[in-house]
Amino acid sequence: MAFYFQSESGKAANTYDAIVVGSGISGGWAAKELCEKGLKTIMLERGRNVKHIEDYPTMMMDPWDAPNRGRVGEEELKDYQVQKRTGYTISEYSKHFFVKDTEHPYTEVKRFDWMRGYHVGGRSLLWGRHCYRMSDLDFEANAREGIAADWPIRYNELAPWYDYVEDFVGIQGMKEGLAHLPDGPYLPSIPLNCVESHARDKIKEKLGYTLTAGRTANLTIPHKGRGKCQNRNRCIRGCPYGAYFSTQSSTLPAAEATGNLTLRPYSIVHSVIYDDDAGKAVGVRVIDAETKESMEFYAKVIFLNASCLPTTSIMMNSTSKRFPNGLGNDSGELGHNLMDHHFKAGAVGTFNGFNDKYYKGRRPAGFYIARFKNLDARSRSSEYLRGYGYQGSASRTNWTRYIAEARIGAEMKHVLMEPGPWRMGMMGFGEMLPYHENHIQLDYENVDKWGLPTLVIDCEFKENELAMREDMKQSGVDMLEAAGFTDIFKYDDIGGPGLGIHEMGTSRMGRTRKTSVLNGNNQVHGCPNVYVTDGACMTSAGNQNPSITYMALTARACDHAVKELNKLNM
Repeated sequence: MAFYFQSESGKAANTYDAIVVGSGISGGWAAKELCEKGLKTIMLERGRNVKHIEDYPTMMMDPWDAPNRGRVGEEELKDYQVQKRTGYTISEYSKHFFVKDTEHPYTEVKRFDWMRGYHVGGRSLLWGRHCYRMSDLDFEANAREGIAADWPIRYNELAPWYDYVEDFVGIQGMKEGLAHLPDGPYLPSIPLNCVESHARDKIKEKLGYTLTAGRTANLTIPHKGRGKCQNRNRCIRGCPYGAYFSTQSSTLPAAEATGNLTLRPYSIVHSVIYDDDAGKAVGVRVIDAETKESMEFYAKVIFLNASCLPTTSIMMNSTSKRFPNGLGNDSGELGHNLMDHHFKAGAVGTFNGFNDKYYKGRRPAGFYIARFKNLDARSRSSEYLRGYGYQGSASRTNWTRYIAEARIGAEMKHVLMEPGPWRMGMMGFGEMLPYHENHIQLDYENVDKWGLPTLVIDCEFKENELAMREDMKQSGVDMLEAAGFTDIFKYDDIGGPGLGIHEMGTSRMGRTRKTSVLNGNNQVHGCPNVYVTDGACMTSAGNQNPSITYMALTARACDHAVKELNKLNM
């Protein structure tokens, strides 16, 4: 694998078969697939390089190894005012994987929590790793309800690609045979604990809903040369065992092994070069993040995988005679239909039993309750469209429950050593509809340190999402009651869009260029040698964590691109 940190003279030296913009989950897959299919490929990443293991500086640190037990000082936190909204990200253990907001500003018309990591691997080093397939319940929803645009594909077209990427990634989970949550080729599941198993049985018996083990990209056995999960609960620091899927542990080594990959960090792609005479894109324009030098790279095919909002901003900034309003923007939909998932609403309860049981290790996943509303006429809600699932876990409370107790001496030591009662929390994870008015635009008056326009983000949850959240809370209570829990309470901490870290939809797929930006193969309408396969391409959000869908769409699009190149159609 070659690295270039400065421009080279001559167009030929900067010409490749393929360009991949971005190195996160979808960009890593694009590089792997294109390289393995024989294309000389350059991957352009706007941030620094991060090497597997070598650049995980806190991966083995214990709590006492970091100053202030990992807490970042108030003065330094001023650089991370948006990133800290997650409540957990900004610490001495992980701050190096998040951007400084002061260096990457944007404008929030309404609150939007934009969480970002600009480095090789992107948020593949930080993601929650949950992997749930979408089904035709999702792919047909817009058409069925007359909302936005129809997806140009259906589940049977994507199913073999789900199989393909899941086999490589390594997903652990339980097969449940649910049509609306299709199964895959899973590794042995991380087992539910005793209280979760009890809840699974009772919820199924009394309500008919399915509680299953959370399906995550954590290896429970060695797989594809990577080691199994050690249950350390340090995923956010980078995994030295390669036990969760990331660009560094998985797709980048595969691309590198072909000898066809060139990786160029510190390369800020700001626009696509469109040749009006040729009727296609011929390359991209880049600013070196360190020197601010301008340069261009050229290729037959371009994959934009910078993540949803950066990819769309590149397209909006790519104007030409053919596309005066942004690349592929014949429909006027570019930058619109911004979606995320809404979550942090649900219920918590205490279980009086299993006091002789405990658990071992720190599991990277708990349970998942599959969507159960608006599946059919029987489960239809009159209050809202679409649906939600739950993620959660059960555990025994620890010594902190006695902080307020006025005890001393041997009695105090004894109670601190005894685990408390079992508690189980379940958090709803719901779909957001694609609203045209939820959008982004470029602000050319407020530029960043490289002179590029910043983003203005105008996005909000609306009546459908708010009504769904009421049901998220109440259904959580109903399930906990059915399973015999007590001291139940419900909660709702809505925050703003963006906090789900699943930005989607601003360059959506569709059946015609009148209603969408991309076609059914993820090609830009009117510029077929440019593909978009990150979150920007999504036509609707579903309620499932979307990363495995990005991977499947990317592998499918790469297959299509190479076949088109071989047919001389590009």
